[in-house]
Amino acid sequence: MRRADRLFQIVQQLRGGRLVTARILGERLEVSERTIYRDIADLQSSGVPIDGEAGVGYLLREGFDLPPLMFTRDEIVALVAGARMVRAFGGATMARAAEEALIKISAVLPDAEKARVARTEIHMPDWVISEDARIALDRLERAIETRNVLNFAYSDEAGRGTERDVRPLGLWFWGKVWTLVAWCEMRENFRAFRIDRIVEIRDAGRKFKPERGKQLADFYRDFETRGLRR
Repeated sequence: MRRADRLFQIVQQLRGGRLVTARILGERLEVSERTIYRDIADLQSSGVPIDGEAGVGYLLREGFDLPPLMFTRDEIVALVAGARMVRAFGGATMARAAEEALIKISAVLPDAEKARVARTEIHMPDWVISEDARIALDRLERAIETRNVLNFAYSDEAGRGTERDVRPLGLWFWGKVWTLVAWCEMRENFRAFRIDRIVEIRDAGRKFKPERGKQLADFYRDFETRGLRR
């Protein structure tokens, strides 16, 4: 790695106010701690606002204006693959946003990296899920963000229908189907609902506040011990 690239990577590693030691920086960049000490000193002398000291760690003060990020080849592949997956399997709004993200990423890349985007041969079939499912995903994602209680009719795997008021918490994609993780007010417990079995989604006209025992972190703990229920 060129020294200029290493200095840039050091600044990136210190972004977000994280305290990082010289040992960790050295391991990530595959150089000695002594080299990191010299690089930090050079960055500080050039005006980069890095605080800290040897043996304690370093952090970048907030407000420092960093140059635009450049992506590695592997990062470009990951971004393109992820955007194409969202475009194929996500909601309509998600799909449009993924397309726009790819355009914006390409716009800031040097010509060589732009060519890598076009050469990334990881593809997804178009319009894998139905238009109704795309609309439902967008609506559910918005309800999760705004904490709106939802009401919907649901048909379980045996074909039995119920009507539920739920607190939407998260969306999971299983490769073939999407599920909504929610706190079900009818069952007074966590439930996972397949999106393709939700008959109709309605706004219940009220919001919910995070409550202990009814949040996504609580669901994860519950899932680890009891498994997924519908």
